[in-house]
Amino acid sequence: MPNVTFYIAAGQMPSDETLAELSSDCIELCTSVLGAALKNVHVIYVDVRHGHGHPVFAEIQYRLETFRTPPVMNQFMEALDDAIARHTGLTARIRCFGYAASTIHARN
Repeated sequence: MPNVTFYIAAGQMPSDETLAELSSDCIELCTSVLGAALKNVHVIYVDVRHGHGHPVFAEIQYRLETFRTPPVMNQFMEALDDAIARHTGLTARIRCFGYAASTIHARN
């Protein structure tokens, strides 16, 4: 963890090059701001049929840690919002969900 999933309206999905640049920014934010190990960062793009709301929905799932305080998470979300807008020109809704280590059961 963290897992960063972007749900982007099908007709507005950016180019592979643009997504690679956004992924790079996400990885940097996860490792530098959230303190995640590089091997634990996942960035995923899902092409969706848009119904209503912002053209991008970003969902971040992360392990709760004492150093991931509300100010740190706000810094992360602000920087992520800026990266999304800069790379895609789209407005995103961003939601972060923290999980205690004892509630996470995972492989690989």
